[in-house]
Amino acid sequence: MYAQCPDCLTVFSMDAEILAQARGRVVCGHCHGQFDALDNLSGQLPPEPFQRLPERGAAGAPPQVETAVYRPRPEPQTFAADAGAPGSGEDFAQLKFSPRFAREARSSGARRWPWLVACLILLLLLCAQLAWAKREDLVADPTTGPLLRQLCAGVGCNLPLVQDTTQLRLLARDVQAHPSVPGALLISATVHNDAGFDQPWPVVVVTLSDVDGKRLAMRRLRPSEYLGDGAAVAQGLSAGGNAALVLEVEDPGNKAVAFEIGFE
Repeated sequence: MYAQCPDCLTVFSMDAEILAQARGRVVCGHCHGQFDALDNLSGQLPPEPFQRLPERGAAGAPPQVETAVYRPRPEPQTFAADAGAPGSGEDFAQLKFSPRFAREARSSGARRWPWLVACLILLLLLCAQLAWAKREDLVADPTTGPLLRQLCAGVGCNLPLVQDTTQLRLLARDVQAHPSVPGALLISATVHNDAGFDQPWPVVVVTLSDVDGKRLAMRRLRPSEYLGDGAAVAQGLSAGGNAALVLEVEDPGNKAVAFEIGFE
């Protein structure tokens, strides 16, 4: 596009962005006079030689443009306050609106708490299952065992007895011929529970051997066989307590010179 200075008649090449920024008012680079470039703005120059570019007169009605190349999509707005009916005379400056993402954030927060409660319940159930699967280790642990026993004592529950035969210690033992049963031996032993928790009564293993250490006989006695009291069997061996055991076994003969007692 081209425009001509009306004072010195110098023709300049014009840029649409510059014209829009200056609203048509420019300064001549030759005579430094100001003029309105829109008065004689032309898309092309007439054939030379020429004196003046044709001036544009004021049009009556503004021309209508028809060829559209782009139409941006308007952003939706959600009004939070009541706008009232059109033409009601209310001040639209008092209207408040909230963006869609803010409205969705508030509504999603209200729907989130049931999921949080469900996740918490599932987490508690998972912890309970793990504690039940590892109950023996937890009860035998010196840190968690006393806490669990105090908790169960407060709510009236019973913890399962945990067995650890390595914590059982044989304090005394003796063997003699049975005073009333011919061909039998009477073995007495005193057992101490070194563990800090009650243990179930162990399976007592009695082994008789000869002078060369060769095993002549062995018998495994269950708690019901050497106690005979169902209540005592269920109660177990108390923590730090002693128990006297009396066992009756068959006499293997004069070759048996040594015996050994173990626990399973």
